[in-house]
Formats: sequence, C-alpha cells, structure tokens
Amino acid sequence: MSFSFPNIDPVILQIGSSPLKVTWYSLSYVAGILLSWLYIRMLNKNKISNKIIDDLITYIIIGIIVGGRLGYVLFYDLEYNIAHPGNIIRTWDGGMSFHGGLFGVIAASFIFCKLNKLKFFDIMDLLACATPIGLFFGRIANFINAELYGRITDVSWGVIFPGQIHARHASQLYESLTEGLLSFIILYLLATKTKIRDISGMISGIFLLLYALFRTLIENYREPDEQIGFVIYNITMGQLLSTPMLLSGIIIIIYSMRAK
Repeated sequence: MSFSFPNIDPVILQIGSSPLKVTWYSLSYVAGILLSWLYIRMLNKNKISNKIIDDLITYIIIGIIVGGRLGYVLFYDLEYNIAHPGNIIRTWDGGMSFHGGLFGVIAASFIFCKLNKLKFFDIMDLLACATPIGLFFGRIANFINAELYGRITDVSWGVIFPGQIHARHASQLYESLTEGLLSFIILYLLATKTKIRDISGMISGIFLLLYALFRTLIENYREPDEQIGFVIYNITMGQLLSTPMLLSGIIIIIYSMRAK
C-alpha cells in the first residue's frame, strides 16, 4: 500500500504569464521569519529592547538568503552554477542550503552583536529556539514542491511522487517533524521550564546537536542529491555537513557549562 502524491500546485498566485508569482516555497520563508520574530520577542520578555530585536531580524533575513544560496551553490551545484552564473541569484526557483543559511545567520548575528555591544550567545540562544519554526515550514514546502524526496520503500506510508513509479519515503515530512516540530518542543521546554536558559550558549549548543542528529538520521531515508550522489561510501552531503555541527554543539555545551 502507498499514497499518491496530493495534487498541490506549488504556485499559489500568478498574474497571467508574468514572472511575478507567489509560491508555497517563498511563503514558507515569510511565515517562518514572521513567526520566529514574534516568538523571539515573546521569549525575550523585553530583556533586550524590541527595537533591537526588530533590527536583528533584518540582519537575519540577509544572512539566511545570502548564506543559504551561497551554501547551495558551493556544496550542492557548484559546477552548474559556474557554467551558468546568472542562476546564482535565482533564489525564487529554490535551491537553498540550511547549513549555508546557518553560517550566514551566525555571521550576520556576530556583526550585529559587535555593532550593538550585545552578548553573542544570548542572541544565538534566542535564534536557536526560533529556527525550528522555519525548518518546519520549509520542509513542508519541499514536500509540496515534490523535491528532496526519500528513497524507494515498501512501507505502507510511502508516497509516489510525480515522475516516479515507486513509492518513496516522504523524507521532507520526516524532517519537518524532527528538525522542526520535535526540536521546537524540546528547546521550548528547556528555555522556559528549566534553568538551562540561564546558561548562555547552552540552548545554541543543544540546537546544533539536535539538528545534526536528526539530519544525519533522516538522510538515511532521503534520496541523495542527483547531481552529487553519495560523497563517501554511503555518506551524503547532508550528513557530511552535519558532522561539524555535531562537534560544534558538543564544544559549545561543554564551554557553556564550564563558563557557568
């Protein structure tokens, strides 16, 4: 038994044949950023002025777009983009790397903290709590786009994606539930119900650890990127890029505990 892919148009609204259109993919970014902004303000409880938080979001948006796109170009499709440099700016067609976006957000946050004399890990802890919101919506958009689907499977909940004859794991939804929803719940409880919230950097380290573990696990069910395949033996690019995240998370947690 398997499920046929639901007939969902990736384009929500388009004016005639013009290139101006609203897609589920772009809407997922808008929803993720907007809800993350509101959630950060709620967690912050006016410890940092709302104006500072509002200004921070501008830096974060730039970091996500620039880092996410450059990460995809460098890690997933460098040869094609070198041959077609005009494609690099076509973010509306998809092609964003979470690992690249994460690096962009870290860089943008570091600059912002330096300019505003803020403690870096205090800001990163807030962002870490909110990041799973964007991951949740982003992976659902990947499912709607019928991209980044899983490997062939015979499980009863397998999905037959467009252009495929075999049922596959809906790995996008697996990631949405683990990297997104489950991570959000864990970090919310830690940040609001435990004293971990008082240890600067702990939430950031735990987020990196959670994401790396969940991503590494789900990559075993996700079809490797066609243009790359397996990088080393059965290791995918997603798993390879998650390794430094895992190590960084452990280091930050140890550093935070010792500093406390």
